[in-house]
Amino acid sequence: MYVIPVQTLHSGTRRLIALQCGAAALVAAVFLIVGDRWDAVSAAYGGLIGVSMTLLLSRGVALAGKMPDLRQSQIVLYAGAVVRFILVLALFAIGLAGFDLAPLALVIGFVAAQLVFPFTALGRRGGRTQT
Repeated sequence: MYVIPVQTLHSGTRRLIALQCGAAALVAAVFLIVGDRWDAVSAAYGGLIGVSMTLLLSRGVALAGKMPDLRQSQIVLYAGAVVRFILVLALFAIGLAGFDLAPLALVIGFVAAQLVFPFTALGRRGGRTQT
């Protein structure tokens, strides 16, 4: 079993969240330039949904790492995935129905924040050397 040191996990999470915030801010700035303020707010809200889900994921991974049993760790991770999925749906519903945010801008902001995951994974992969 491969164990990631907690300090490495925390620094990686901070970096990921910073990159997600940057991506969300960039998308919001683009919408502010080509659209209007409400589009920019909508994109920022979508990006913040992505960032908050990353925070929840990192807490879940940390909690799962403290479990004494592999089965308990898996349950924590699966339960966290279900909770995050429901929260994403609820936050989208609140943004669209409650705040009447722009749907396209909200989705693009969320997707931009989520696309940071594969790009950071590719960056880590490219930096590794093979033995």
